[in-house]
Amino acid sequence: MTVEKLNRQRVLHLLDAITRSDLEAALSCCTDDVDFLTHAPIDVLPHMGPRHGKAELRELWRTVQARYSETRYQVPQIVAEGDVVAAYLRVFFKKRSNDRIIQVDMAVFYSFRNGQVAQIREIIDSYDLVQQVLEREIGPLIVGERVDGR
Repeated sequence: MTVEKLNRQRVLHLLDAITRSDLEAALSCCTDDVDFLTHAPIDVLPHMGPRHGKAELRELWRTVQARYSETRYQVPQIVAEGDVVAAYLRVFFKKRSNDRIIQVDMAVFYSFRNGQVAQIREIIDSYDLVQQVLEREIGPLIVGERVDGR
């Protein structure tokens, strides 16, 4: 099996572990010094800030589990080249507070070292994500309009 196919399988294994809420299995896929960064507004989603090491990544994933009762994903595209895997993901989260489903499309880039994930970079449509999390349109807030129309 080529390193590309193996790394592709490793990413899918990591995603499966996360969706099963098996954080220890997910973390076993990562290096001790794993580096995580997502491009999301941390003023609205503070748990999404940069994370370094397994302990900080575990904390992030636990926060997500506390907020969402269910997670599932689709992988419309995944490409591997050497020790880098790029995946276009569609992820669905079910909010614990009201059972609403949040759908997020993202591009995720995984870098491997010695067969483990050493770096994760996520790019998300943060505008859409914030609207779904807050359950309201934020366009009027951005341009300085009152939300109540006055």
